[in-house]
Amino acid sequence: MTTILNIKTSINGENSASNQLSEVVINQLLEIHPDSKVMVRDLASDPIPHMQTTHFLSFEIPHEERNNEQKEASKYSDQALKEIEEADILVIGVPFYNFSFPSTLKSWIDHISIPGKTFSYAGGVLKGLLKNKKVYLNFAIGGVYEDKGIIDQMESYLRTLLGFIGITDIEVFRSEGMSLPEIREENLSKTVAEIETVLA
Repeated sequence: MTTILNIKTSINGENSASNQLSEVVINQLLEIHPDSKVMVRDLASDPIPHMQTTHFLSFEIPHEERNNEQKEASKYSDQALKEIEEADILVIGVPFYNFSFPSTLKSWIDHISIPGKTFSYAGGVLKGLLKNKKVYLNFAIGGVYEDKGIIDQMESYLRTLLGFIGITDIEVFRSEGMSLPEIREENLSKTVAEIETVLA
């Protein structure tokens, strides 16, 4: 059975273009893998706290040796790690807020980037520990930009981070103009058609 992890980050709920694109991806994947299990991690409605000292220090202590405070601090990472380790496919909705992705996604990244869990420097060589996983990044951008540099930079960062933990099989879909009513539906439909073609 294929396990799909749907990571939502948009604060716009049902009106979110990134969520809509992710839903299309998942529906297409279910056509290919009808026995799939879908898990949902909604970082907008249930955010993971930003990294603090107590979180960071708890990672260095074996779980059975942690005190109650450390167990409470590490529970967010423990759950996020469990989900990503179980997943075969990650579908991540990525809205574009103030020229970046939501800080809740960065917090999730911080909580899964754990030495010995998702990456290692053993022997002085970096090694990503998460293998045989596929990621679909679904970007929803409010405006339309002639200079795509900042969008490319955001994509490059996520590719680099995911590669750091071992995930290099990444497919990207983008839809621009999502805050412009006159072109939103047309552009969204084009991206949906692209998804359906790629995942046919």
